[in-house]
Amino acid sequence: MATAQEKATPCCGDNNNRNSSTAPSVVNRSSSTSTDPPGDPIRKRASVTTLMATVDPFTEPPPKTTSAKGIPVMMRAQTSHPLDPLSAAEISVAVATVRSAGKTPEVRDSMRFVEVALVEPEKNVVALADAYFFPPFQPSLLPRTKGGPVIPTKLPPRKARLVVYNKRSNETSIWIVELTEVHAATRGGHHRGKVISSEVVPDVQPPMDAVEYAECEALVKDYPPFQEAMKKRGIEDMDLVMVDPWCVGYHGEADAPSRRLAKPLIFCRTESDCPIENGYARPVEGIHVLVDMQNMVVLEFEDRKLVPLPPADPLRNYTSGETRGGVDRSDVKPLQIIQPEGPSFRVDGHFVQWQKWNFRISFTPREGLVIYSVAYIDGSRGRRSVAHRLSFAEMVVPYGDPNDPHYRKNAFDAGEDGLGKNAHSLKKGCDCLGYIKYFDAHFTNFTGGVETIENCVCLHEEDHGILWKHQDWRTGLAEVRRSRRLTVSFICTVANYEYGFYWHFYQDGKIEAEVKLTGVLSLGALQPGEIRKYGTTIAPGLYAPVHQHFFVARMDMAVDCKPGEAYNQVVEVDVKVEEPGQNNIHNNAFYAEEKLLKSELEALRDCNPLSARHWIVRNTRAVNRTGQLTGYKLVPGSNCLPLAGSEAKFLRRAAFLKHNLWVTAYKSGEMHPGGEFPNQNPRVGEGLATWVQQNRSLEEADVVLWYIFGITHVPRLEDWPVMPVEHIGFMLMPHGFFNCSPAVDVPPSTGDMEDKEVIPSKPSQNGLIAKL
Repeated sequence: MATAQEKATPCCGDNNNRNSSTAPSVVNRSSSTSTDPPGDPIRKRASVTTLMATVDPFTEPPPKTTSAKGIPVMMRAQTSHPLDPLSAAEISVAVATVRSAGKTPEVRDSMRFVEVALVEPEKNVVALADAYFFPPFQPSLLPRTKGGPVIPTKLPPRKARLVVYNKRSNETSIWIVELTEVHAATRGGHHRGKVISSEVVPDVQPPMDAVEYAECEALVKDYPPFQEAMKKRGIEDMDLVMVDPWCVGYHGEADAPSRRLAKPLIFCRTESDCPIENGYARPVEGIHVLVDMQNMVVLEFEDRKLVPLPPADPLRNYTSGETRGGVDRSDVKPLQIIQPEGPSFRVDGHFVQWQKWNFRISFTPREGLVIYSVAYIDGSRGRRSVAHRLSFAEMVVPYGDPNDPHYRKNAFDAGEDGLGKNAHSLKKGCDCLGYIKYFDAHFTNFTGGVETIENCVCLHEEDHGILWKHQDWRTGLAEVRRSRRLTVSFICTVANYEYGFYWHFYQDGKIEAEVKLTGVLSLGALQPGEIRKYGTTIAPGLYAPVHQHFFVARMDMAVDCKPGEAYNQVVEVDVKVEEPGQNNIHNNAFYAEEKLLKSELEALRDCNPLSARHWIVRNTRAVNRTGQLTGYKLVPGSNCLPLAGSEAKFLRRAAFLKHNLWVTAYKSGEMHPGGEFPNQNPRVGEGLATWVQQNRSLEEADVVLWYIFGITHVPRLEDWPVMPVEHIGFMLMPHGFFNCSPAVDVPPSTGDMEDKEVIPSKPSQNGLIAKL
């Protein structure tokens, strides 16, 4: 992600053109209030004009200041905060460093760069950076020591972690490269970092890359037996053919990682002049292809069964307008979201402040959006931490059709492909409204070049209906608070599906995690007259198999904890009906019963909507005004478990799907619930299932929540040709965290526009309202 190229733009499709000279000011600096804890001498002595962030980042580094005790405060001691994602320059330096470390020209030429990401620093380094090196300067993050803290003159150098695939030897290695200030300065790309370590990881295959996908498609389409098989189906124009390489997963020894394999799915468009035709409408069944992705050769090919291509369905396309037989709706009037004074959020680099929230935004090739250092500014209590790191760590999509090739569809879209690397540039189609702040994202491509996804992350405010309302029937007086939320999001495409990942921050202290699923279905072809019980027939000769989508939210919690403190525990809450008897003579009594999850194995839990089950992360040493421990609770939304037998092959790699909640004691490096390399993974239960066998204590710990939530998709006719968005997610809600509702001080709603009553007149002959 970029800081130098950050963007703040009006809403997509906004007709009010704003240029830089007339853009509204986001922050009234003279009236802005400090969001730091009281008693912060450094903050009080710093100029509000200097420290307050704006949507447009500073181009010149602010000057150094000095506290009353002579502590040097370097507002830009480093060009990047320790949690900022790697810049394009840093990625280039990391790649060049690793490539130059190759022992021979052949080794260097065969290096393929799967992933380059930041080595996340230890939490004490983050605390030091936030306390003294980067605004808004929060010395209270560090524990008090006698004689005052000893502040180093600079932070430790940033490091990059590279996953490198050697195309010649079929080996995967992990490299750690140090990036100092000098090394990160690019002068024609000649400067180098420093290799800290490198190791070959045996018996694994790293994620596939877009370059490999393109090469695989070209290989298959040029393969003579494949061309002959397509001619049998009436297709001679190979430009109409779509080849989607899918990882083979692991179903037996033939899928072992000693070879880098793909089993493509084949589809065929009907028209060459339609740029966005739904090619997934015509799956090609009966062709078996196995490709060696290392050497890019076809290992196996078999035309097993001639299944006719589904006929060209006139409803297959989604092109707007009348170009393909459809007619756009004409009765939709313009809807504008206008913020004439700009947004209420403030951004400095990747640091975001909104209402009483503040946090940092980052991005990784694998997870996509990452939220760091989530905190709430709570009056006299100052900055209160909620979480250190929030992300979507993995997702799995198992299909429920036992027929070939659909039984192999169990994609690990993060571990096998990379959610971040498949993210959209929202320049090509933004789905948000209002005043939007964009962030770019930088990745390495397979050959080591740097690619930028412009406008990758979207930050904006949304109206969210009523936050609170009450009318006193005695006085007739009414109060209403309008809810507003800050949304951080990105969207990625993996083959046919689109996934939107959202973190919503609310004014009453809630955090909502949401996934939106849309795109087009992955389909199968049918023989004439055939019907399959494992899917829905949606057009002649065409059916959509049943399947599930599972997402893993990884939440490194830090409720009311300063960096380095491990004072959290997790409590499970079930609502139970009181047994009939003296305590329940009216048979109406029920109560909430709490259970402390004392260890990792005890914390393997499932949702139970019948008991309104939820979980609370509590601080063991902080209390509210009633003397109860402060906490945040995880409230499940709709959910499910895998609809598969215990011996299902995909569960070898996805053992984490067996429970909705896992809790671990934080340990650096425990990041991927199915292990780092799920592609062709022959091992059983890597990742979470292995880590919890340590059965570490959770009674007072630095806890990490792993919440697995899913949706079972039984396709409908209405999911064709486009699949409307489905929503799934969960809430993190304050539970005894605040002494009263934060909604109390939300200003009463007056409305952003004049209320207008719309009085319909008589309908016209065509049934539409003729005049308003």
